[in-house]
Amino acid sequence: MTASQSSLDYADYAADEAAVREVIASVYAAWDANDPDAFVAPYAPEATAIHSGTVMTDRDAIRTVMATGFEGPLKGSLGLHEVQSVRFADRDTAIVFSKGAILFTGQVEPATESRTLDGWVLTKHDGAWRIEAFHNCPELVA
Repeated sequence: MTASQSSLDYADYAADEAAVREVIASVYAAWDANDPDAFVAPYAPEATAIHSGTVMTDRDAIRTVMATGFEGPLKGSLGLHEVQSVRFADRDTAIVFSKGAILFTGQVEPATESRTLDGWVLTKHDGAWRIEAFHNCPELVA
């Protein structure tokens, strides 16, 4: 447990970390189904996202971008992810670092250029974790 988590009861911390990881897993399950509505379901209405040089200023914008992708270049693709760390800034704010990649139709493993480093901020509202912000950038793979 890190210093920022020391004020959390360990049982609460473990349950919250599992819930945060499940929220992120649900995003990737929706990606695998190419379902833009399920993809944005865990995002807060005012969530922001930055990826592929695009800034999306709310959940509707994120949905529009993903729907276009799922109908076009992302159709049939799988979103891969691996959570690297979950840190709590306070009881209701989680900061997550993950690695991601896209497995396009016909690929057996993702291309190096599809690998990303991802940053997430989630907040807890009425007992439910919501994505407030997402940002990714290319991973430099040696």
